[in-house]
Amino acid sequence: MAFSNVLLLCFFVVLSSTFSMTFGSEDQQKEYVLTLDHSNFSDIVSKHNFIVVEFYAPWCGHCKNLAPEYEKAASLLSSHDPAIVLAKFDADAEDNKELAKKYEVQGFPTIKIMRNGAQNIQDYNGPREADGIVTYLKKQVGPASNQIITSEDVASFIDDKNIFIVGIFPKLSGKEFDNFMSLAEKLRSDYDFGHTTNAKLIPHGGSSVTKPTLRLLKPFDERAVDFKKFEVDEMEKFINEASTPLVTLFEQTAENQRFLSKFFDSDDAKVMLFLDFSHEEVDTFKSTFHELAGSYKGKGLVFLLGNVPDSEGALQYYGLKEDQAPVILVQDTKGLKYINQNVKSDHMAPWLKDYMNGMLKPFIKSEPIPETNDEPVKVVVTDSLKDMVLDSKKNVLLEVYAPWCGHCKKLAPILEEVAVSFEQDPDVVIAKLDGTQNDIPSDKFEIQGYPTMFFKSASGKYAQYDGNRSKEDIIEFIQNNRDATSESTLESIKDEL
Repeated sequence: MAFSNVLLLCFFVVLSSTFSMTFGSEDQQKEYVLTLDHSNFSDIVSKHNFIVVEFYAPWCGHCKNLAPEYEKAASLLSSHDPAIVLAKFDADAEDNKELAKKYEVQGFPTIKIMRNGAQNIQDYNGPREADGIVTYLKKQVGPASNQIITSEDVASFIDDKNIFIVGIFPKLSGKEFDNFMSLAEKLRSDYDFGHTTNAKLIPHGGSSVTKPTLRLLKPFDERAVDFKKFEVDEMEKFINEASTPLVTLFEQTAENQRFLSKFFDSDDAKVMLFLDFSHEEVDTFKSTFHELAGSYKGKGLVFLLGNVPDSEGALQYYGLKEDQAPVILVQDTKGLKYINQNVKSDHMAPWLKDYMNGMLKPFIKSEPIPETNDEPVKVVVTDSLKDMVLDSKKNVLLEVYAPWCGHCKKLAPILEEVAVSFEQDPDVVIAKLDGTQNDIPSDKFEIQGYPTMFFKSASGKYAQYDGNRSKEDIIEFIQNNRDATSESTLESIKDEL
């Protein structure tokens, strides 16, 4: 799981809700979602020109929420002509992990659209409720771009809530048109496309077009942006930039998920403002923040605005409380955070300028160091990481976990047994760190998901543990990678020599 996905998951986990659906007795007996595993995956997928596969984990709460919606969508789509097949694959099962890695599954649930026997694979970026899934997938099996001939076509394909990309051509042929259709096929799972020879039908922008024009319609900022270079790579770059809001809203709506994902997937530093939208100066804050976003556009920053009552997950992730808002923070490309709490609207611009000039010190989040730490598995926090792990002269196995993670809960008693087995060994420490409440240096520890286990030998060699999570395997790994450095151990070695 990439950092951005971990961040999104931390933000959304406290906002999860459980969906429930009631089916008739016949639907209860029949499952419309195909079950795949390593033994039948290739055979079944290769036989379909179009199949949708959900990669899930049984313990994943989001997967459990999706399951009844996904099943209902599968039942509705089974009567489509041609039938649209939905399948699921337990990517957490040991025998299935190699296939999940092949398809670059980095979080749960991950949904892939596979065409032509999986020769063409695209991420599913649509809604997660049944009706939305059905509508989205029906579009995916149709043409990559729909021809717009009448005003009725406009009403059918274009709305004011989603991005729509339309190619306007003097004639529907030629290199520009062919490149546009190639682009539509490549990006069809991300955007809706249309093409026409009548510019007057298309809202916003010029109504008279004499040369091929790509027009991007969007529900934010300027409503239409035109582009006239019809090389596929150039058009894709333009779409990626033009479809990113100047300020992304932290809203939990289906329409907004695409923009949130794009924000957190960005390689730029992230500037976030959280304030209560009932604040007496909310309009001033919003206006100032939008002006900042405009002035720094294209300078390595992306901007997000959140309403405090709707941003519990975000504040929790950064170790902040509601009474610290309005709060503006920057998360740079190295994961370092810079925070200004209870900020005034006119202080945001000079503070951000100081950040850009390298004049701010990063904020390091840490839980308090425990007053007592005498359990077999030692508790590490950011403020004790240097002493207990980085500068320690002992062999340390460190688990980075999340309290809500099912795998972490399953691993906990096993790690406890490992720790007990090393209690009499002065050279070995088994420890854990809550990755949702503590910042850790990314140059030493790359967190792609929870739990992640790292081993630091007494001589300072680092390794990530990727073996089986059994007591025996973990102990064997420690024994094979440890250094003997304590005085008692060294003395015993000398005696033996």
